[in-house]
Amino acid sequence: MKSINYRELKRQVELDGAAQTADHLSEALDEHMLAPEDFSLRDLAETLVPDGTEWVRTLNPSATPLIESGAVDSTAFLNITGKIIQSKIKESYEHPAFVASKLVPVVSTRLSRERIPGVGQISADTMHVHEGMPYPNAGFGEEYVDTPETMKHGLIVPVTKEAIFFDQTGLVLRRATEVGEILGADREKRILDVILGIQNTYSLNGTPYNTYYASSDNGPWVNKIDSNELQNWGSVDAAEQIFANMLDSNTGDPILINAESVLIMPAKRFTAARIFFDAQLEWENESTSSGNHRLTFPNPLSKYRVFDSAYAYRRLITSGVAAADAAKYWFIGDFKRAFAYLENWGLSIAVSNAHSEAAFAQDILVRYKASERGTPAVLDPRYVVCCK
Repeated sequence: MKSINYRELKRQVELDGAAQTADHLSEALDEHMLAPEDFSLRDLAETLVPDGTEWVRTLNPSATPLIESGAVDSTAFLNITGKIIQSKIKESYEHPAFVASKLVPVVSTRLSRERIPGVGQISADTMHVHEGMPYPNAGFGEEYVDTPETMKHGLIVPVTKEAIFFDQTGLVLRRATEVGEILGADREKRILDVILGIQNTYSLNGTPYNTYYASSDNGPWVNKIDSNELQNWGSVDAAEQIFANMLDSNTGDPILINAESVLIMPAKRFTAARIFFDAQLEWENESTSSGNHRLTFPNPLSKYRVFDSAYAYRRLITSGVAAADAAKYWFIGDFKRAFAYLENWGLSIAVSNAHSEAAFAQDILVRYKASERGTPAVLDPRYVVCCK
């Protein structure tokens, strides 16, 4: 932990002003030269607020006059405090355990709902150009996908007078961490529910579909294998054959699927390591008159990125899947083509008015509101195969 010399910081305030000093501290946070834990709220207030020591003393209710003699400029202090809280919320919001949030791309949108056109391939017949004739335009196809409505989520981190007066910086940071974790976990679970097929939100040309179908008799595509537990490279090969037989409904051509990621449950972590990370794989053919033959060859599956998720396991159980069965689910494919998180705005921090009603009624000096608005969506389920 880096120790801040507040005496030197006070000199900096006298030279550059409180606002510019707060900006320098903010830049140090952005560049990870300082961490949120390096700060003291009380010391910051005494340094950045004019007559800060006296101002902090007045935060004690017994020392506060009934009518204040004048407004105190605490802008610089509140700005850097907000930056510290924002940094802590963002750190926990992006926790490494939230793997689904890394599997799908974030797509910015200004709409609460999207209608995405042109999901089908263009037929090769439309590209033939006769002599002297104009080239055809590569416009959008008639197919379209409707996405779910985005929703807003948020929580507030309050900073009380006591938190500054008694220098409860650690308590404020713990609250910020909890807010980030709650918001991040909520986003993670919503994305997982779509990836896992718990929430079926796919709508093609106005018709709703499930994300996964195990038989063409039940749905327009097959991207689910009910008896394909992850055991060896043969399990992966079975899933890859599903991709090999995935055809575009408009052209009849194979869909170009770059399967590169695998989502597994924690119970299969070491099985997956053996399958995907071993330098070589083994294959043993059936008994012949000359005996069994064991072959080794370079592992072609090392291209895959493997993610295990305890959250995914718990979401399956919460949805009603038995724990023993949930442990055997796994998913493979190009998640970035299959799913997206449509985002009106990402994690944002807003600050309240320092002289709000909460300051008088609850001794809350300032509140920092963390919010985000978005929704997970299925763009094309054929790019991912579900196995269990």
